[in-house]
Amino acid sequence: MKIYSEIPKSLPLTPLLDKVNYPTDLKQLSKKEIHQLADELREYLIYSVAKSGGHFGAGLGVIELTVALHYIFNAPEDNLIWDVGHQSYPHKIITGRKKEISTIRSKDGLHPFTNIEESVYDSFGTGHSSTSISAALGMAIAKPERNHVAIIGDGAMTAGMAYEALAHAGSLDSDILVILNDNSMSISKNIGGFSNYLARIWASKFYTSIREGGKTALRFIPSAKNFAKRAETHFKGMLAPGTLFEELGFNYIGPMDGHNLNEMLRTLKNLKNLKGPKLLHLITTKGKGFSPAEKNPIGFHALNKIETNTKKTNGKKYSKVFGDWLSKKVEEGDDDLVAITPAMSEGSGMNDFAKKNPDKFYDVAIAEQHSMTFAAGLAKEGKKPILAIYSTFLQRAYDQLIHDVALQKLDVTLAIDRAGFVGGDGATHAGIFDVSFLRCIPNIIIMSPSDENECWKMLSTGYNYSGPAAIRYPRGEGPGAEIYENFDLLEIGKARVINESSSDLVIFSFGNMLDLSKEIADQINCSLVDMRFIKPLDEELIERCAKTYKHIITIEENVITGGAGSAVNEFLAEIGYSEKLKIFGIPDEFPIVGSQEDQRDAAGLTKNKILKSLASELNLEDLEKKVSAQ
Repeated sequence: MKIYSEIPKSLPLTPLLDKVNYPTDLKQLSKKEIHQLADELREYLIYSVAKSGGHFGAGLGVIELTVALHYIFNAPEDNLIWDVGHQSYPHKIITGRKKEISTIRSKDGLHPFTNIEESVYDSFGTGHSSTSISAALGMAIAKPERNHVAIIGDGAMTAGMAYEALAHAGSLDSDILVILNDNSMSISKNIGGFSNYLARIWASKFYTSIREGGKTALRFIPSAKNFAKRAETHFKGMLAPGTLFEELGFNYIGPMDGHNLNEMLRTLKNLKNLKGPKLLHLITTKGKGFSPAEKNPIGFHALNKIETNTKKTNGKKYSKVFGDWLSKKVEEGDDDLVAITPAMSEGSGMNDFAKKNPDKFYDVAIAEQHSMTFAAGLAKEGKKPILAIYSTFLQRAYDQLIHDVALQKLDVTLAIDRAGFVGGDGATHAGIFDVSFLRCIPNIIIMSPSDENECWKMLSTGYNYSGPAAIRYPRGEGPGAEIYENFDLLEIGKARVINESSSDLVIFSFGNMLDLSKEIADQINCSLVDMRFIKPLDEELIERCAKTYKHIITIEENVITGGAGSAVNEFLAEIGYSEKLKIFGIPDEFPIVGSQEDQRDAAGLTKNKILKSLASELNLEDLEKKVSAQ
């Protein structure tokens, strides 16, 4: 295996990879040639991802596994389900998308994860973790004549959903193969020649024949059969960490070196013909073959493409605002604060806080449901938990939020990061639904800041509120507002009037749409309000505006259906003024792949598109002339 220390400056020479456009081409290569193919695939991936941006380390860690899977199995007839999809880039390259790989995460480019509409080789759409085993089991029941392989990382294996699927698969004795890609040594450090030998033995026809023969011989003596099964399991448990999987009904194989191509080819060939649920445990290195990524797997988890059309600010990232607020709050002597994250410590800006306050910080791994009820338990006994969670992952803890937190009016604060469009990760990670699904829950208050200082104030206000509170803020930087690091509180349910004019139109802006709303308000000289609160609304101000202005406009970065504008509309309908309202938000469709600016443009959330819509739909002749003149 070649080790690369820097990104190639030009397109690397890949004579074998050039011949492989689909898995059928790969199968024509000799065993010697596929080793060279793996080296070429690794170098090509390093070069292409550096150009396009995207998930980097995970793909490098599964080069050999990807080659082996496509060499042994017959995709797309056989289903290969890549959990999350971070690791699917090599798979995309050898399944007809090699030339397009540099477009990944860009507008009109490849999806960042597997997508069933993109390719028949993508057996299941992914993005969120821990879904692969459930999907593979469903496919195995529906199409038992095919092979079904779920490739799941050790991080994704921490989620309860993965174990639910394992338990179900074991009870059904279904023919599926789960490959555990363990790239952080979190389950076992037992690696080397002996463990590879054990893996070969346990997957071999000889061992399998003894195992199956024993089942047949003892089938009429249940107690003896159970004793033999337990004896086998405990014997293997003394030598390898597979006892848990064996107890769930899986034939555990491993651990073995996930970069040893020859060993994997032999083992996968045996496992392909082995009946029942099987789990192959591979030890891999994230970023394998690119030394900077091996040394810093977190830093090289993903590379960001430089966006030429994204407006830069001198602002602070909202996640950094949150992290600083946490640290400052504890420094002020708050002994009850407890910070929680479901495996998003770095992304949520909590690393510094975690290092300084390990006794007040809990990373519960990929377990969103648990994180919510864990927070509820803390709150029930007098602590002040604040759960940092991405908007898209909050969806997975919805039942717990309703049943365990809101119903009991427990004092849990939600710091909802990545609310709105998120750019390259596309529809799977877009935080565009949270206002709609939160707003219908009783006992909760919901805020959305327009800048960094507002975010700080809202965190303080939500934390101080005795009950469930949600503060939703976007990915990336704020507009550059100065932060006053005190803990002054906002009056709950009160908006902020930015400017008033003699115009017959007023804009209600929600959250990060304020800068855009200001540009529009300046263009047409209308009044502008930063609503601050989505629940409760400032009904007194809304009613006053309804009686004063001819037109009311709402602008938000959430789906229109059930969103903030919908909340305003519901109140206006109550008081008889709903005909005055025009809502701007995200239409009833999933966002495109592209940058955040691309996604806003596609949704119509730009100055020119909103102005044109206002001009045509509200019959504002003066405005239409202004827009046409631009």
